Parts: sequence; C-alpha cells; structure tokens
Amino acid sequence: MADLETRIATQIAAEIAARPAQAPAAIELLDGGATVPFIARYRKEVTGGLDDTQLRLLAERLSYLRELEARRATILKSIEEQGKLTPLLTAAIVGAATKAELEDLYLPFKPKRRTKAEIARARSWPAGRGDLG
Repeated sequence: MADLETRIATQIAAEIAARPAQAPAAIELLDGGATVPFIARYRKEVTGGLDDTQLRLLAERLSYLRELEARRATILKSIEEQGKLTPLLTAAIVGAATKAELEDLYLPFKPKRRTKAEIARARSWPAGRGDLG
C-alpha cells in the first residue's frame, strides 16, 4: 500500500507543480486531520511553502485518486470472481486514468440487477397453479 501512496503523491506533485517531497508532507498532514487553511497558514515549513490553492487542489486530487484506486481494486476483484479477467483487460483497467474510463471498461462485466419479479419467476411456481391466492 505504501507503493500506491507514493505513486499517488508523485502524480499529485507533478499536477500541482510541487517538489516531490512537498506532496507527501501535505498528504500526511491532511491524513492527520489538519485542514487546508490550517496547513497553509501554520505548517508552511512542513509543506515547503505550498499555498492554499495548491493545497486545495492536492486535497481534491488525493480524494479522487484514492477513490479511483479503491474502485479499480473492486472491479478487478469482481471480474476475477466471474472468471473473465484476462491479461489484456487487467492492463486496460490498471491503465485507466479516470473513473469514467474505468466504469466503461467494467460495464460489460457488471452483474445485472434482478427485480423481485425475476426472482419470483426463477423460483418457478408449482405446476398447475396459475393464481397466487
């Protein structure tokens, strides 16, 4: 999991034009419960002087990328349980950069929801019994 956090921190640092050490420091403070205004005002020395705009963008991207990684893991597990996971599909899912792209890849493998009527039909009522009462 540390590798995942390192990759996310590196990606965010590149997106907000920060030095590689600044993003992990800010992420650690955010994970510790500090707010963006608090970090921007009182923890400049820890973050290397990131301003509030950079910190807000960092916090938003951190949340998005963590959700993306969690969804990616869920999708991979679901498709693997179905026995339909191929190396090509795995590579496409791992390479997806957005949630929308990820969901588009998952759509053909997404389990269909069953209605109560479909469940009842599947139970197959006893023969010769046309009414419910």
